[in-house]
Amino acid sequence: MRSPNATGRRAAVGIGFMVLAATLSLILSAAPEEKRIAIYSNVANYTLNLVSRNGQDYVGLLEILEPLGTVYAKGDSSKWKLRYKDVDGEFSAGKTRAKVRGQSFDLPANFLLENGRGLVPISSLVTLLPRFLGGPVTFHQEARRLFVGDVAVHFTAQMVRTAPPSLVLNFTSPVNPSIATEPGKLRMVFTHEPLVPPGTQNLTFDNRIIPSASYQENNGAVELLINGSAPLFAKFSNDGRTITVIAAVEAANTAPSSETGTTSSAPGITPATSVPPQLRKYFAVVDAGHGGDERGAALGEQLVEKDVTLAFARRLRQELESRGLSVLMVRDTDSSIALDQRASLANVTHPAIYVCIHAASQGNGVRLYTAMVPNVGESHGPFLAWDNAQSAFRIASETAENSITSELQRKQIPVHGLMAPLRPLNNIIAAAVGVELSPRGSDTSELTSAQYQQQVASSVAAGIVLVRDKLEAIR
Repeated sequence: MRSPNATGRRAAVGIGFMVLAATLSLILSAAPEEKRIAIYSNVANYTLNLVSRNGQDYVGLLEILEPLGTVYAKGDSSKWKLRYKDVDGEFSAGKTRAKVRGQSFDLPANFLLENGRGLVPISSLVTLLPRFLGGPVTFHQEARRLFVGDVAVHFTAQMVRTAPPSLVLNFTSPVNPSIATEPGKLRMVFTHEPLVPPGTQNLTFDNRIIPSASYQENNGAVELLINGSAPLFAKFSNDGRTITVIAAVEAANTAPSSETGTTSSAPGITPATSVPPQLRKYFAVVDAGHGGDERGAALGEQLVEKDVTLAFARRLRQELESRGLSVLMVRDTDSSIALDQRASLANVTHPAIYVCIHAASQGNGVRLYTAMVPNVGESHGPFLAWDNAQSAFRIASETAENSITSELQRKQIPVHGLMAPLRPLNNIIAAAVGVELSPRGSDTSELTSAQYQQQVASSVAAGIVLVRDKLEAIR
């Protein structure tokens, strides 16, 4: 299972490995961020690491041109020659004088030759690259974002006065940002798209729930920060050209605790009674793990976890709806959704049960997970501690797990029940079960078998229906 700071984590990860991963994450987060440059073109969008020399930022010229067309270079200890398509360039180590297309010009700083690699100062790119490419480039040097030709992606932001309110972002090309949520904010980071700002980088809306948004670019990426006085989540549509940011709940996040008399700054979630009456409630929330850049585990040469989880989640939705249960899919497309965002969406719809879906290439049948709730965090008045919000629903989760187990066993599908500190199970204020699909033997092709997926989905749905009344009684 993945977290916002780690990729490819499988649902069957052990506690020890998770502790190790968390430790490594803290170590890595403490390290200074590497400087990067992003290059956008009609051929490819990519990023490269920079090196600092003599107070200047440098980048490999061969590495910039290589994704754009045929290029090769050769050199000795003092001279370096490069040919891009039919354009020749010549550079001298430690010199500013260079020659491209037979014409000499000066770089703003010395050309460097390190282990056969030709390095140019990034401040030279806006004049150097057009000599090779034969067309204009635009360089946002402070943010280190370089645009080759007319490739910019523009967007508009429009507030829609619905209940709850929503902010609709329309893009001129498909986008797939990483998304993270925190109290009062939804953050989108675009690392692969040549997104450019609207007329102003600070947007304000005449809405007290979603009052403003800001655009900022830095270190080869763009960040859109949307502010809200309620939890926010994002939905993708129009093949990735539209992102709708929805205010899930009107929550007084700065209200003082009735017990302590102080303001709670800890991340928390409000009880279900604060959900607006106009927000539809679903019996089940089905969450297909991973999506977008979050590919999940490699299950075969051409098979990744995110595709299996989505296919199975759709089958499970069909099975539940055929039994008269309303279902909300957290994702029904190949989109990236942060773990906190998945939990927030589930909590504000106040389901009777939340089911997250994962897949693995090794194992024997199906693994069912319930949360191992950590003994951390405290609830403050109307707020529940985020990391152990599931604590009040553990019995309901175990009831659902036991019922699903019985149905799988009845169809002679191997099943194993486990507890693990897996997110976002800990954050759900409803019965919550993780379903990890794995083949019954060594044949991983069974993961994509319609018959096998249907058998498992039918058993999971039947198990949920058997305890429907108990789950309804406690939500």
